[in-house]
Amino acid sequence: MQTEQAREVPVVAGLGSWLPPRVVRNEELAQRLDTSDEWIRTRTGIAERRIAGDGIATIRMAIEAGSRALRSASAQTVDALVLATSTPDQLCPASAPQVATGLGFNGIPAFDVNAVCSGFLYGLASGGGLISSGMAQRVLVIGADTFSTLINPDDRTTMPIFGDGAGAVVLRAGRPDELGALGPIDLHSDGDQAGLLFVPAGGAQQRVDGVPMEAGDYFLAMKGAETFYLAYSRMAESARTVLDRAGWTVADVDRFVGHQANARILYTVAKQLGVPEEKVAVNVDRVGNTVAASIPLALADSARDGTLRTGDRVLLSAFGAGLTWGAAVLRWPDLRVC
Repeated sequence: MQTEQAREVPVVAGLGSWLPPRVVRNEELAQRLDTSDEWIRTRTGIAERRIAGDGIATIRMAIEAGSRALRSASAQTVDALVLATSTPDQLCPASAPQVATGLGFNGIPAFDVNAVCSGFLYGLASGGGLISSGMAQRVLVIGADTFSTLINPDDRTTMPIFGDGAGAVVLRAGRPDELGALGPIDLHSDGDQAGLLFVPAGGAQQRVDGVPMEAGDYFLAMKGAETFYLAYSRMAESARTVLDRAGWTVADVDRFVGHQANARILYTVAKQLGVPEEKVAVNVDRVGNTVAASIPLALADSARDGTLRTGDRVLLSAFGAGLTWGAAVLRWPDLRVC
């Protein structure tokens, strides 16, 4: 049994990201939807997003991001793989074992975590738990979603919001005082509010009930106004919790990396917390809402552009369908993003 002095914690050791090559700009959507570039930008802050296709789906994107994270960490092997996704390539089986095999890790434990837009934080907690328990020394945590496949292409409300992509981190066992060591993680859910964001058709309940479904029932249904309020209030509440547990104040935060749902939510959360806008990581304008891939993609972009530096105190927070939400903190390590 590990003693308190010898207790190992999960440490971020590598970071990789990958986006599908197809870029869809607002002007393209405006050509076929009752919308405009100005309307989309004003309400979401999004100018363009990446859309998968041509044989590219969740497993392919996860393998691409995972391989880059491994290269970033100079890691040849991992002991386990956690895939955060709400869009597996098939309903059954889970996609994580195929991702592991695709990376050359056939035989390791690999499993999916579905917490939608909070999925990456749930994945960090799951992968970190394997390390803290002593079951693993190194874990690959991937967030990947092809959420565009769940969006009605004729819906001007949801179609501009979502994009596809994948981001991944390698966690290794290390000391609590190391840069990159994960601090407190706070996670929550509320199933009473599941109807705010959901896909009505395609699951077991529909099959059991045998209820005929319309074509549109296979796409995401969203109540935007109610979701907006809950998103910023829950994200801010969870962020305060982890800051308190870590012994940090808001002034200690160097970079706030929130789930990139839309720019208005990000800045509202920051305002609720008292985080200056210049400390808020924003890449939603270029990639849209990439669901479980959102936070690792934003981390990667911030590290590449120099706004996230070694030693920075980083606050993560997310909110998604389920409902699920949570937050985490860490001090940023010295690593090369791939």
